[in-house]
Amino acid sequence: MDAVRVALLREVLAGTEWLGATRRFAGALRGSVVSHGGGLLLVGTAEYEPWHLAAHLVDEAAWSGTPELAPTLVRHDARASDPAHLSVGPGRLAAARRGETLLVVSPDGPGAPLLERVHDARRAGATVLALGDGGGELTAMAHESLAVPDGAELDLDSVQHLVSAAAGENSLPTPRGHRRLRDRLSRLADELTAPPPARW
Repeated sequence: MDAVRVALLREVLAGTEWLGATRRFAGALRGSVVSHGGGLLLVGTAEYEPWHLAAHLVDEAAWSGTPELAPTLVRHDARASDPAHLSVGPGRLAAARRGETLLVVSPDGPGAPLLERVHDARRAGATVLALGDGGGELTAMAHESLAVPDGAELDLDSVQHLVSAAAGENSLPTPRGHRRLRDRLSRLADELTAPPPARW
């Protein structure tokens, strides 16, 4: 989904809770990886691997000048013969430590083995973020979560697009006091698609 489609999606969602919720979650994600300076580990369930989110976060990391946003995709069926960026298995979660951020994307709730690994990573000091399944043990152990329940206005893929786009936005001014072009365009799109002000 490109920037124009994200802007259109934001326009459609104006006045709903989704825009604020996705921006808050994205802010927690970005704040965690930037302030701690550790790596971002991205993991899904055995049935659902968040490839698309990984690709978008890599793009946002490059465009925003925030390399910390580029995740390491942790795959349940990774093999040593896979390319390096696809060969990281669940054992990497056991090595997660303070300063690292673990983003778990789970449409239906993770199984017990993944929950145990996430719990161990949290005990070791990693920041845990949960996206998708709205409830249960994962939400309870996450530092920040964003639920996408069945029957919601948006599906998990659309929410991932909004989160990744918002995570890449840099609202902080550059040393010369100018915002990056991409951020100015995003802000302009938000202003142009906002509902008109109420008459006084």
